[in-house]
Amino acid sequence: MEKEKKNSKQVIKEILSYVIIFIVVFLIKTYIVTPVRVVGDSMNPNLHEGEILILNRFQYRISDIERGQVVVVRHGGEPIIKRVIGLPGEHISYKDNQLYINGKKYNLKYDTYKTDDFTLEDICSCSKIPSHKYLVLGDNRPNSLDSRIIGLIDESEIMGKASFRLWPFSSFGSLK
Repeated sequence: MEKEKKNSKQVIKEILSYVIIFIVVFLIKTYIVTPVRVVGDSMNPNLHEGEILILNRFQYRISDIERGQVVVVRHGGEPIIKRVIGLPGEHISYKDNQLYINGKKYNLKYDTYKTDDFTLEDICSCSKIPSHKYLVLGDNRPNSLDSRIIGLIDESEIMGKASFRLWPFSSFGSLK
């Protein structure tokens, strides 16, 4: 009888350890980091279909969203991967494939395909990006569902920053 009691205690301990591991993994995946797969070619030439990135959900709780960061946005129930181009309080425009922020030329530090001319007014009928809103674009500008089509993105729709590429191993490392 005592041996059965010890065995049942061992079983309970083992089950409890698996439950704790499951809870910890669930919490980390939900609130800190999550793998996310690139779908489509809207982020070419910098990200490609099928690549797996790490989504850092925690970063924006401790730091601000910055221009140039690759973010995962919740749109229509699906995550989409885009790059932050415009920040709150800024006027954004593109003319002759050149980004202008508040009327001044801004040089991008990553590759993109040609961007057709547009102004912030074309997107939101506003002269500056409102508080807690962001303008996001895909790097493959001719083929991207982004702020030019879906409008400015609310901060609450940004799930986190995609900061690290896991797959393919040949491109393993931090994103630029």
